[in-house]
Amino acid sequence: MSETIALSVIPLQQIAPLSSTFPTAAAHDARWRASGSDPQVQLLWEGEDLVGGWYVLSGELSIYRGRMFAPVLYPSYRVRHFGEADRIDLPLNLLSGETCRFEIVIRLVESTTGIRFDPSVAPMDFSHSTLQLQRINRGEALRRLFGASFARRESSVSKLRLLARTAIDVLTKGVRSMADRLYHEYSARMYSVSFSDYEVWQEFYDCRDAAWKQAADAELASLTRRPLVSVIVPTYNTPERWLRRCIESVREQVYPNWELCIADDASTDPAVMRVLSEYAELDERVRFQRREQNGHISAASNTALQMASGEFVALLDHDDELHPLALLKSVKAFENNPHWQMLFTDEDKIDVEGKRSDPYFKSDWNPDLFLSQNCVCHLTVYRAEAVRAVGGFLEGFEGAQDWDLTLRVAENLPHDAIGHLPFVLYHWRMISGSTAMAPGEKSYAHLAALRAVQTHLDRTGNGGKVLEMTSYSGYFRISYPLPEPRPLVSLLIPTRDRIDLLKQCIDSILQRTDYPNYEIVVIDNDSQEEASREYFAQVQQDPRVRVLPYPHPFNYSAINNAGARVARGKVLGLLNNDIEVISRDWLDEMVAHALRPEIGVVGAMLYYPNNTIQHAGVILGIGGVAGHCYVGMARGWPGDKHRGGLAQSLSAVTAACAIVRRSVFEQVGGLDEQLEVAFNDVDFCLRVREAGYRNLWTPFAELYHHESASRGYETTPEKIARFKREESFMKGRWGKLLQQDPYYNLNLTIESTPFTLAYPPRVSG
Repeated sequence: MSETIALSVIPLQQIAPLSSTFPTAAAHDARWRASGSDPQVQLLWEGEDLVGGWYVLSGELSIYRGRMFAPVLYPSYRVRHFGEADRIDLPLNLLSGETCRFEIVIRLVESTTGIRFDPSVAPMDFSHSTLQLQRINRGEALRRLFGASFARRESSVSKLRLLARTAIDVLTKGVRSMADRLYHEYSARMYSVSFSDYEVWQEFYDCRDAAWKQAADAELASLTRRPLVSVIVPTYNTPERWLRRCIESVREQVYPNWELCIADDASTDPAVMRVLSEYAELDERVRFQRREQNGHISAASNTALQMASGEFVALLDHDDELHPLALLKSVKAFENNPHWQMLFTDEDKIDVEGKRSDPYFKSDWNPDLFLSQNCVCHLTVYRAEAVRAVGGFLEGFEGAQDWDLTLRVAENLPHDAIGHLPFVLYHWRMISGSTAMAPGEKSYAHLAALRAVQTHLDRTGNGGKVLEMTSYSGYFRISYPLPEPRPLVSLLIPTRDRIDLLKQCIDSILQRTDYPNYEIVVIDNDSQEEASREYFAQVQQDPRVRVLPYPHPFNYSAINNAGARVARGKVLGLLNNDIEVISRDWLDEMVAHALRPEIGVVGAMLYYPNNTIQHAGVILGIGGVAGHCYVGMARGWPGDKHRGGLAQSLSAVTAACAIVRRSVFEQVGGLDEQLEVAFNDVDFCLRVREAGYRNLWTPFAELYHHESASRGYETTPEKIARFKREESFMKGRWGKLLQQDPYYNLNLTIESTPFTLAYPPRVSG
C-alpha cells in the first residue's frame, strides 16, 4: 500500500462553513452547511497530479440536519475534457443523526489535476474527518471489488456462479476485462443503494406538506373551467381493504368535480355491495350499479361507461389508487392542450402496506413501443366522445381491454393528440395474481394482448405480425414484411487505412447478411498504406463492392454525403468501418422498418467486442448534448422496464449503423457538414424528426462496434477544441429541445447514467 494523500476542502457553491461552536463528532475538524440542491466543493492535495489508476477514498461523515443522498466525485483530467461520463457516484446515503466510516474503491482514468465533490442533492448540515486517498495496485483493487461482489450475494449458488464467471473471464478475456466488469458491477451497486432510491426521491419531490397543498390550491384556482370527470371502476369480489382505499383515493382528489361510476360484475362477496352502498350514501358523487350476471371486465367497464356523464373518462382498477393530484393535473393539461383527445401519466407500484416503489417514468406517446408493451396503461384519461366513437370496450379482450381500447382510439388520432403527463399519478397495487407483480402473471391477459395488437395491425393494413418473445414474457416483437423484389440498399463505409478493421467489417457483411440486394460503397479518405491499395483492388473483384476516393480532410458528414451521391440504392446504410455483423437478419430487420412511410432513421443494437452494450439508442441531453443508453451493461440487459429489449421510437440513433430511405436523406439535405465529427448523426436524426418522421431503434439487429478504433478518441487539445465547437453548435441550433427528449422523461437524469432518477427533476408544475 502506498502512503495516504490528505485532501483539503474548498467550498465552491451552495455550501459554507458552520460555526466552530457547532457540536460535531470529536474527530471532525470540518463543518459545513449545504444550502441548495447542488452544493459543490473542490478537493485539493499537495504535490503533483494524481496518476491514473486505482485508489481508496476514506474518511468519516456525520449528518446533523437533512440527508446526504447521491454524493458524487467529478475528476478533472489533464487530457480528457470534463464531462458527466467521468463522474464517480459514491454509495453513501445518510440520514440526520447518522455517522458513517467509509472506504470506497475509485478509479481515475488518467492523470488528474483536481476533484470536485458534490456531497448531496438536498440541503444538510454535516461534518467530516480528514478525507484521504490511497493509491492501491490492481490486485488490491480486484480483491476489494470481488469481496464486495461476493458479500452481496446471499445464496451459495450465486456465490459459486460468481467464482465460475470470474475464473472464465480471467482465462478467456484477461484480468483487465475482469476488473472492468467487477468495477462496473460495483458502480451499479452504488446506483442501486443510493442514486435510484425512489423512496428518498419521493421525500424530496412528492412530499405532501403545506407548500404542496398551497401549490395544489393555486393550480385549482387557475382553471378557467371545471369539467366533470367520470372515473369508471369495474369491481368483482374486491377485497374490502383495497376497495375502500380505491374509493378513498378518488374522494381525496384535490379536483372536486368528479363522479365515480362503479359497475359491480355480480360479485358473490356481500362485502362489496355493503361497501358500495355505504359510500354512495356518504358521497353523492359515488354511484354504482350491480350487474345481474357476471360478464367479465369488458362488459362491466361498458356498464360503468354507460353511467358516465362527464366530459372526460378516467380508468381506475378496483384495487389501485389515484394520486391526490391525478384529476387536477389531467384537467389542467386538457385545458392547456385543447387538441389532446387522451392523455396518460407516469405510474408506480404500491404494496399492501402502502409503500410505493418501481416507478415507470414513461416516454411520451411512443407508437412502436406501445405495440410491444402497454406503456400507456395507468393512468389514462380520455375525452368521453373519443371512447364512445370507437364503441367502448370490446368483449373478447378481457385482461387487455384497456390496451385494445387505446389502440382503437389512437388509430384515429394524429400523433400530437395523445398527451403525456410526467407525474406519478397512479399507484398500481402489488398483490398476488396482479400483473403489477409481473407482466406474465395472468396468461389470459397475455393472450388477449397478443390478439389486440395483431387485430390492430390487421386493421391498419401494414402487414405487421406479432411475435412472442421467449426472453421477455408478456412483451412482443413486431415483424414487418419486405417487398418483392427487395430494394437495393447502399451501405456507405468511410475508411482511412486500418485495413484489418475494414476487412473484418466487409467480410462480416458478405458472409453473414441474409438480405440479398445490397452494394457496399467504401469511401476512402486518402488512405496512405500500400496494404490499403492492395485490399481495395482485391475487394472490388466482388461486384457488390466498390471504392470511392475522397482525397480531402476528414469530415464524416461530407464523406457520407459524397457516398450518398454516387450510391445507387433506394435505401442508404451508414456504417462505420469498425462494425462487425452478428445477426444474419440485421439488414432485413432494419430495412423493413425503414420502408415504413412514417419511419425516418433506423438504428441497431451495438455491442463492444466484450459483449457489453455500446449503443441501445440515444437520449438527448445526456452529457450536455446526447448520450447512449445502457453503455457497458451486459448483452441481454433488459433496460428500464424492458425497453432495452423492445423496438421503439427514439429521438436519435448513432450513425455507426443506421438505415434510412434515400428520399428522407435527401429531403433533409443529408448530414450537416458543419459537424465534422461529433453529433452529426444526432443533428441528422433531429432534422428527420422535425420533417415529420419517427426515428426508431431495434434491438433485433445486432452488430459489434469496435468504437473509434481507426480514428482514436478525442484526447488531443485540437480534437477537444473541435468537439467543444460542435457541442456549442448543437446547443445553439437545438436549444431546450436537448433538455426535453420526448422519448425519455423529465424525472430521469441527463447528468449521469441514463434512466436513473433526476435530482431535481426538470418537470415543472
